[in-house]
Amino acid sequence: MSDPLVISVDAMGGDHGPSVILPGVAQASAMLGANVRFLLHGDAEQLAAAIRQTPGLLSISEIRPSLGVIPMDAKPAHAMRRGKGTSMWNAVESVKAGEAGAAVSAGNTGALMAISRLALRMIDDLDRPALVANWPTLAGVTSVLDVGANIVCDAQRLVEFAIMGTAYHRAAHKVAQPTVGLLNVGTEHEKGHEEVREADRLLRRLMGDINYHGFVEGDDIAKGAVDVVITDGFTGNVALKTAEGLARFFRAELRATLTANLVAKLGAFVASGALRQMSERLNPSTINGGPFLGLNGVVVKSHGGADARGVANAIRLAANLGGSDIIAEVTRTLARRTPPSVAPLKERTIA
Repeated sequence: MSDPLVISVDAMGGDHGPSVILPGVAQASAMLGANVRFLLHGDAEQLAAAIRQTPGLLSISEIRPSLGVIPMDAKPAHAMRRGKGTSMWNAVESVKAGEAGAAVSAGNTGALMAISRLALRMIDDLDRPALVANWPTLAGVTSVLDVGANIVCDAQRLVEFAIMGTAYHRAAHKVAQPTVGLLNVGTEHEKGHEEVREADRLLRRLMGDINYHGFVEGDDIAKGAVDVVITDGFTGNVALKTAEGLARFFRAELRATLTANLVAKLGAFVASGALRQMSERLNPSTINGGPFLGLNGVVVKSHGGADARGVANAIRLAANLGGSDIIAEVTRTLARRTPPSVAPLKERTIA
């Protein structure tokens, strides 16, 4: 039997801490099988008590005591200064030390990115990680990046996203040759600002490494027109938050319509099976987990308010990436990209 894959978990992170994280670890273990082990970072007494209430965890987990927890509203700079020894910091350090193949945290996003960048460093000459969203579509799932880590991006950065997104989608969703589209205001070559048009030209030179489709528009994301959609973090974050809001609106309207009167309730009862399937597709827990791409290690961010099932799916994603050669693939392809022709733009980050 091969050595077990070890997943390092910030067991104190998120809105609910161990009460949700540890049941999520147990569910992930059931999904992944016997050859996966977990390092659980946090308050030793709390974790020991929670493990006793979570069947099956004792034999597959090791508690790693931590000094504290980074608050969900802490600034990244504060986390960098005072985060050493916390559950989040130690979870990432386990990847750096080679003890774990991937780390998962539901804690503060900005702090997690800053700590991961400091501890693991970036691949090649990349500047900062890109955050990926798994987007449910008519064709399955589309990977969209960046969704908030890099607000202003030059053409070279967009090309790097395409390289990382291709490797990610292959590892996470098992698609041999993912198609890549560049988000724009139209599909014609003359549309968009100069950085987007330059990225389009550079991506066409990488056709041997990237299965580049060309420009896509906003409505192409939900259609599943391509497997990977590339955009800057400002646009990607706005698109993601808009889609999340529309999903909540749709669910609320549907619930109100189907409970409005007796006839509507009867129709809902008859269609209950189909409605459950639709609800499953729109459930954020099903696709929870967004990795920071570009690091010399695998770190996956779980939504802070995720339930146990959502945590389990974030851990499963981390296991898929931790057991792949995504970092080596990104490194190889970056070495073949066209060198930057313009200086990178000044960047900011959503934290």
